[in-house]
Amino acid sequence: MKKKKIVILSLLILLFTTGCGSSNYLKEDKKIITYEETGQNLQNNILCKPKEENLLGLYEKYNDQLKTPLEELPTCEEYKPSDIEYSGLWETLFVKPLAYLILKLGILIKNYGLSVMLIGLGIRLILLPFSKKSIDQSENMQKAAPEIQRIEKKYANKTDTDSMMMKSQETMLVYKKYNINPVSGCLMAFIQLPLFFAFLQAINRVPAIFEDKLLGMTLGMTPWVGISKGEYIYIALIALIIITTYLSFKNSMNQSNANSEVEKQMQYSLKFMIVIISIASFSLPTAIALYWVVTNAFIVFQNYLFKKLKEKKEKK
Repeated sequence: MKKKKIVILSLLILLFTTGCGSSNYLKEDKKIITYEETGQNLQNNILCKPKEENLLGLYEKYNDQLKTPLEELPTCEEYKPSDIEYSGLWETLFVKPLAYLILKLGILIKNYGLSVMLIGLGIRLILLPFSKKSIDQSENMQKAAPEIQRIEKKYANKTDTDSMMMKSQETMLVYKKYNINPVSGCLMAFIQLPLFFAFLQAINRVPAIFEDKLLGMTLGMTPWVGISKGEYIYIALIALIIITTYLSFKNSMNQSNANSEVEKQMQYSLKFMIVIISIASFSLPTAIALYWVVTNAFIVFQNYLFKKLKEKKEKK
């Protein structure tokens, strides 16, 4: 379970810093074009026109690389999912509708940063039953671990077909006893990852989001560029990314009731991921960083809530 979370987190960090692939960016001499004012990499598959004059000028310069030419793109305020021609089921079902929701909510509440955070929280709420199922499966696996280990030892030196069949049957009986579905962990990731990737792609492909501001921070600006310009509020943003990530992982580890050896491995993994996230956080556009912070904070609250509900249930 923990290895799965680390893999998922690594994929998300990769997506944050590079997108779904370098082919989605404007390039010159094989180098990705970066908007110097903010540090953001410019994608070639934007869904609507930017307003900011210098940013618009850059897109006009590389108009021939855009998948949809600027003259055919709507303004972000007028964008509808049907505006851009069909380009795949995933994009049609997830990316474009999410971009539309972010834009419309942003127009309604007059801030795209708040819109990103609220819709990010909305996604976490939708996925709450799946998260609960995943946590329950993890706890059941911990309960079943001693019996699974005994089975492993019992058949450690046996490789004949009959022994392997007996091992498999005994293992399945343990799974049934503790209500464990070995496939469910992968299923949870399969359900969640497309939504998260689509949400992040929706943010990256809407220039209006990166042109807006929240709490004095430009949503398209990376902390590295912000700090280099003397805007030290971005240091606080980096700190929030690291703290909320640490708390969300630490909270999940505390719920796992792992044995000492597994606990050591988890502690090492946690420290490793914090280092990776600390480095990656300097290059995250503020809009994505805010999404990361609020969703991690939600996970901390979610796990605390599940823990309290479990304690209340056990007391009955």
